[in-house]
Amino acid sequence: MDVFEPVKPAKRPRIGLYSLGHPHYWNQFEGLLDRLLGYNRFIAKRLETWGDVCNAGMVDNQASALQTAQNFNAENVDLIFCHAATYAMSASHIDIANHCGRPVVVLNLQPTAAMNYEKTTTGEWLAHCVGCCVPEIANAFNRSNIDFHLVSGLLGLNETPACSLANEVTDKHPEAIEAWRQIEQWVKAASALRTLREGRMGFLGHTYPGMLDMYSDFTMIQAQTGMHVEILEMCDLAKVVESVTESEKQAKLDEIKQMFVISEDSPADPLACKPKPEQLEIACRVAVAQEKLVREYDLDALTYYYRGLDRNEHEQLQEAFILGHSLLTAKGIPCSGEGDMKTAIAMKVSDILGVGGSFCEIVATDYDRDTIILGHDGPFHIAIAGEKPVLRGMGLYHGKWGTGVSVEATVQKGPVTLLNVTQTGDGRLRTIVNQGEAIEAPTLKIGNTMTHVRFAKKPTPFMNEWFALAPTHHCAMSVGNNAEAFQKVATMMDWPCESVCL
Repeated sequence: MDVFEPVKPAKRPRIGLYSLGHPHYWNQFEGLLDRLLGYNRFIAKRLETWGDVCNAGMVDNQASALQTAQNFNAENVDLIFCHAATYAMSASHIDIANHCGRPVVVLNLQPTAAMNYEKTTTGEWLAHCVGCCVPEIANAFNRSNIDFHLVSGLLGLNETPACSLANEVTDKHPEAIEAWRQIEQWVKAASALRTLREGRMGFLGHTYPGMLDMYSDFTMIQAQTGMHVEILEMCDLAKVVESVTESEKQAKLDEIKQMFVISEDSPADPLACKPKPEQLEIACRVAVAQEKLVREYDLDALTYYYRGLDRNEHEQLQEAFILGHSLLTAKGIPCSGEGDMKTAIAMKVSDILGVGGSFCEIVATDYDRDTIILGHDGPFHIAIAGEKPVLRGMGLYHGKWGTGVSVEATVQKGPVTLLNVTQTGDGRLRTIVNQGEAIEAPTLKIGNTMTHVRFAKKPTPFMNEWFALAPTHHCAMSVGNNAEAFQKVATMMDWPCESVCL
């Protein structure tokens, strides 16, 4: 199996789509309804790239709105797209949003960049006047306390309908490209909603004792994300380890030799050494068992920590966690250390959006380079590595018990986005999003993941403003400028979202 092939792919969201029109037009202007339905089918086909579409076609009166709402509810849609196809009265469709209680994205997508002013008829104009009713929709939705959002721009057709008097080929136009980028983000945000809502979070062991920002109420997590929390014992893993065969262990060793550089001794730290054969052997055996455990319990994410005691059996298992959890994170099962469920959720959101999501905390600040170094001694998202990750043998896990192998890596250089999922004093989940730039700079050779990130604000004011928002001390690092996408997920999940650097 390819290391990047997901163990459990993200859920495809269910998308409701309807187009708006004015029923008086259909008899007045022959062919207009069919033309607008053609635009509707074009939108539906593009949406089907990312989700399962329930397309109601044209909604032009209250009766069809009520039937559409019933159909959308029967299909349990996650998000509704309202396509303003021409002028339409808001009363003819508002019952859809009122009865479904789902976020609505209004599509204000004009078919042509400019009308043919010399030849355009009234019927032709009505196929292009899509923005006419959008202020009315916004006003009605706002006064009805309906959660709505807007995407304006061009439709993005790649050919002009035979009936059109204007050039409707706009697929390469920046206004069409940007509109569809926004639409894709909304659909992927809906995927995050459905995946979390139907997901299963494994909680193996316990939270690192004393980390108050890590503590969360399992009921609160399920209530606000939908994720079932499956409580796992170390003996559950130990039982699976016993079932691992020599051939499975060898296959895992072959896999890691392809994915990692096996280090020599660190030039700086006597605790970071070339991995011992016995360390690699147990790490590979446990890595096989970790994936089997995830499959057995049908997990979508995993958070873990186990302190261990006096070199007991379970302490020896936890010594081998980092390798297997890094491999699982690369396969779409994010694994967060120290029992941090909230950051496992942040990592899962990042992974659903296809932008990584590596487990991070602040390592140090480099005031000469104006960077903050982010990383951890825990699992790394191999799929966003800047270069081949290194496996180092650790004579001691700092702040923890035991020895074993650890991952030393850095994230790809270029734009990165940090996502905190944190918790307020009243128990509500909240997100914090910050964008920066991962740069080339030296890092420590001590078996930890580390990446220098430069933000738009210098380190001191950035940290002061970021920390004032009360984040957890862990976050998920993703590649790319993903603030807009994360904000859309927060909207879908009904989480407040704040930022310092965008």
